[in-house]
Amino acid sequence: MKRRPLVALVADRKMLGPHPFHCVGEKYIDAVIGGADCLALLVPALGERQDFEAILDMFDGFLFTGSASMVDPVLYSGPTLPEGQTLDTARDRTAMPLMKAAIARGMPVFAICRGFQEMNVVFGGSLLQKVHETPGMMDHREDESADLDGQYGPAHSVAFAADGLIARTSGMAEYTVNSIHNQGVERLGNGLLAEATAPDGLVEAFSVKDAKGFALAVQWHPEWKHADNPLSTSLFKAFGEDCRRYQASKG
Repeated sequence: MKRRPLVALVADRKMLGPHPFHCVGEKYIDAVIGGADCLALLVPALGERQDFEAILDMFDGFLFTGSASMVDPVLYSGPTLPEGQTLDTARDRTAMPLMKAAIARGMPVFAICRGFQEMNVVFGGSLLQKVHETPGMMDHREDESADLDGQYGPAHSVAFAADGLIARTSGMAEYTVNSIHNQGVERLGNGLLAEATAPDGLVEAFSVKDAKGFALAVQWHPEWKHADNPLSTSLFKAFGEDCRRYQASKG
């Protein structure tokens, strides 16, 4: 019996006491296993210390997760990060080259939150560091005083591009999503197509125009209680189906 497709999740590098650890949130792992019906394996954020081509050969898809850290603004000629925001350059050096190469190969790629921001930068886009301080924009941050269900609860609607991947996959024209971010798209990267916009016009999802496989990035968190959310269910199902397509194409 053929195994389920194997999906890579690039880890964050975190210091726990004096020691570096490589970590991925369990909610993302659960969404790969339960939502996409795939196997999940973590890739440590070691950059070029590991062979990128060998890693790409191993997998049938990539999920790039959210994180508390921010993409290094040096990578998009942005201003220094505001106080209190943290970098993870080890993840930048691992996730972004793998993302670019995976999309070029036609591998399925699903990017969430930080992954969404990574993909925009990979394609030459730039980021707003404080959306809530940008004239005309809403406050897209969560209520940190609420419990997790409140923080990840429905926050605002997004409108889907009529001919876009999300609309075709879900059959929806709009949906109310959660909102847990202070950064956002300033300039959309080259060759990216806006898939979803918030009421203030902020791009909340995009796809890669010429990608040979599923290549989608969303700013919200579809992994949160994915099985209870029809939009999340449709997205992870489509991602998993394309992982099976790619697996079969390798013979």
